[in-house]
Amino acid sequence: MLDLAAIVVREGSWTDPLSALAPFAEEPFAACLLSGGEDARWSYVLRAPLAITHDVADLRAPPLAAGGEGGPPFQGGWLGLATYEFGAAFEPAQPQTRTDWPDLTAALYPALLAFDHQARRVLAVGRGGGESEAGARAEQALGWLDHARVPEPLAGYLSDDFACDTPAADYERAVAQVVAGIGAGEIFQANIARLWSGRLRVGAAPFELFARLSGTSMAPLAAYLRLPHRAVVSNSPERFISVDARGLARTQPIKGTRPRGTSPDADRALAADLAASAKDRAENLMIVDLMRNDLARACTPGTVTVPSLFAMESFANVHHLVSTVEGRLAPGQGALDLFTSAFPPGSITGAPKVQAMRVIARHETPRGPYCGSIFWLGLDGAFDSSVLIRTLACVEDEGGWRIEARAGAGIVADSDPRSERRETEAKLASIVLALKGGAA
Repeated sequence: MLDLAAIVVREGSWTDPLSALAPFAEEPFAACLLSGGEDARWSYVLRAPLAITHDVADLRAPPLAAGGEGGPPFQGGWLGLATYEFGAAFEPAQPQTRTDWPDLTAALYPALLAFDHQARRVLAVGRGGGESEAGARAEQALGWLDHARVPEPLAGYLSDDFACDTPAADYERAVAQVVAGIGAGEIFQANIARLWSGRLRVGAAPFELFARLSGTSMAPLAAYLRLPHRAVVSNSPERFISVDARGLARTQPIKGTRPRGTSPDADRALAADLAASAKDRAENLMIVDLMRNDLARACTPGTVTVPSLFAMESFANVHHLVSTVEGRLAPGQGALDLFTSAFPPGSITGAPKVQAMRVIARHETPRGPYCGSIFWLGLDGAFDSSVLIRTLACVEDEGGWRIEARAGAGIVADSDPRSERRETEAKLASIVLALKGGAA
């Protein structure tokens, strides 16, 4: 590990995160974590990492002291992408499938820009072996703002061939088979997804889509990560695991979905229907129990609690039921221990987790970034991670950019195949609208 113990923070004038990222968006390992919604606080722009790794062992190091009070939660360190298949390295019973994406890619950033949406301030954070080196890096990051520019929107569509590769009848048949398996005692729940794919128009890049999604539909854990010849564009509303520097761990699984209504009365009725749905509450509760068990693997016995159950959260296209599970890390356990032991997220696998993953493998091709995670690991041991739903995986070839996205539904004993199929379409609506040229 490079010596990054010193930290220096400089303050700059308020700039929109996307404007700060725009000049560098096509650089390998340029990244943005964008927080949207009513409670949005911190967003981050990062570039020019010191090191790249595909080995989780490289991320393990004793935590360093954090900066002063009032600073951003992430003050330099690792940012990475773990694909859905990453979990197979830690759970031999999981299906062994491979994609053309590395299971893990992480980059070490010695500087970043942190955007405080509530206070309308920008903090440039620099890390180094001493105050002089850290200060120079903070000043360099502050200089990124000198190049800021508002992203120039492309008119019209970004893709005219983006379509679902999983026919409705095939998906409904798969749901019926899973329901039959549940009835036979194979599992309690499984998340089965459909695949959409296409290409970006010639001259378009993944950042254009990310910029379009930054309007009213931007989700709390939206992210953009540019890799060599690849990119991830995520509009995820779901947190996987977060850990603060004191060892408090939290996960917030989403289960239960309704589309937004076309009028205020219809919208309220759909939200009320979700809140009262015994089926959706049972689906949520199953994953809460699974995540309680997952947190217990790395937390002190007796500290795992559920402070919030079945909370209603509303986004641009859907209502969700969201629960919160918390625990205190046990002595000798760090955020990576919890992350790897709980991966992949239970909300997008099912219960029991490993058997549900076997069922998923029978009905889907390997997922890649979908249902994996974009995460950051601070040098002070703090950690946060998303569940990569509402996400586009982008691969560059000679013809431009190939894109694919998936959307799934949690299948339980009383699932209706047609309703589950419609749920997948509602979940991907904002991405489809952005690709087709509408206002996201």
